[in-house]
Amino acid sequence: MGSVRVAAVQFAAGLDVAGNLATCLRMADRAAAEGARLIAFPEFCNRLSWYEDRASARRHACTLDGPFLTAIAAKAAEHRVHLKINVTLAEAGRVTVAGLLYGPDGALLGRSDKLTLMGAEGDHLDPGTTAGPVIATPHGRLGLYSCMEGVTSDVPRDLAVRGAQVLLNSLNSFATDEASLHVPVRAAENRVWVVAANKVGPLLPADLLPAIAGRLGVPPGLLDGAGESQIVAPDGTVLAKGPRTGEAVVVADIDPALADPKTRPDGTDVFAARRPRLYAPIVRPPLPRTAAPGAGKLAAAAVRSPDLTGETARAGAELIVLPELAFGTGADPAAVVETLARAVEGTSAHVVTSVRAGSAHTAYLVNADGLAGGQPQLHASSRHAPWATEYGERLEIFTLPWGRLALVVGDDALYPETFRLAAIAEADAVAVPFTPLEEWETALGLPERAAENRLNVIASGPEDGLVLALPADFTLWTSWDGPFEGRISHPVVTRASRPVTMAAVHPAQAVNRLVSKNTDLVGGRPAHALAALAAPAGDAPAGETPAVTH
Repeated sequence: MGSVRVAAVQFAAGLDVAGNLATCLRMADRAAAEGARLIAFPEFCNRLSWYEDRASARRHACTLDGPFLTAIAAKAAEHRVHLKINVTLAEAGRVTVAGLLYGPDGALLGRSDKLTLMGAEGDHLDPGTTAGPVIATPHGRLGLYSCMEGVTSDVPRDLAVRGAQVLLNSLNSFATDEASLHVPVRAAENRVWVVAANKVGPLLPADLLPAIAGRLGVPPGLLDGAGESQIVAPDGTVLAKGPRTGEAVVVADIDPALADPKTRPDGTDVFAARRPRLYAPIVRPPLPRTAAPGAGKLAAAAVRSPDLTGETARAGAELIVLPELAFGTGADPAAVVETLARAVEGTSAHVVTSVRAGSAHTAYLVNADGLAGGQPQLHASSRHAPWATEYGERLEIFTLPWGRLALVVGDDALYPETFRLAAIAEADAVAVPFTPLEEWETALGLPERAAENRLNVIASGPEDGLVLALPADFTLWTSWDGPFEGRISHPVVTRASRPVTMAAVHPAQAVNRLVSKNTDLVGGRPAHALAALAAPAGDAPAGETPAVTH
């Protein structure tokens, strides 16, 4: 297989379909001239994604044998490249947002219809019905996804679990947090390459822009494509990035085989340690949240040392999170409970750390009355292999005076599925006593877990931690208290850089999961197309053949 030069191409597309095709062909020429053998284009290359009605969407959509895609196929053959394009596609009475991969002979090698539509897209377009394929090519096993599908972990994770080495993401986004968070985290959490191509220029018709911006409560200038197309390595390092504005061809040389090892620095194989059986709730049909909202505000603290627990509680912290094994692996669990209960005596505070409880690494939730709950670690970890040989069978939720709390223990924080389970179980906040070993875990991983699940997260490690609060300003198409600054799904981040870091989080905000109208981050997950997430290793989803061929 070896190294291959890949390109993420960014450009603007308007209402003129012929003009858009000309731009696509010109940009393909530019990418090929720079030596790219695998090229990813943005989303909605054929036309701006704005329609008066479904008939209009159908009228402007491509067909597989129509002039637009025929020309794209011919261009792939001309340059002998693999080219992924994204268009609206009319077929069998439906209009989908289709990612299409053309091979160096111009043949269509694979198609992935967008499963999660964003906002107004759902008014006139149809979501996909099945998981997209993983496509074996001379340049690695490729997975295709689009924009909103990457704002949550489900679709990229499904592709990676099925063997994808390189994920090609086509975007049509004005959100600045795509480039800073949602794109690179998909590489790091799955240890795969990500090639992400975004739009620049207006994403809406110019004559309608002021009115639409007014309805959204967004300055018109912030509704242009956010650019910053990028190529990301399996450790989350951005190898190359495009500008915020203007056309660009972003290239890098990658080795797809480097996505095959899934080993953490401590030796843990994070894919082999997955627990598919526990993830069954993720692939069940979503249900509306029924739990009442939590408190509007909660004083939370990430604290480095148990010795600081008492003074933090007396300072008003209601939830205190210590690092994992804050008392050491040899500590007596009963003595840990007694010490923490005594420290918070006379307060309503709850404290979280973890202990060696027999053969399990277990998080303890302690208040002034003693042990209020426990959560064994769910996933195996090489760091604790000499003594941790038993693992939890479910993620528990604890109802506290201010809301619903989940405990994510140690390396369980590496797995997007853990936090997905917490959100599905209607948690408002998650306490994470852990020990991060890689920069992405705190720079990308935990902020994304809060963002994609609408969870407040309080994480504490021996040297690092975070308090991640959900903002009230969230759903587009609704009024905001403050100005829109370009981010659509990102928590308020407080770095735990001091021995005691206290900040407010907002349990009540976990109820609101609508990033835009009709687009629920948790309830809108495409459960029907995620069977691989809960399938035993090596098994294809029921009724399907394996997606990866060699």
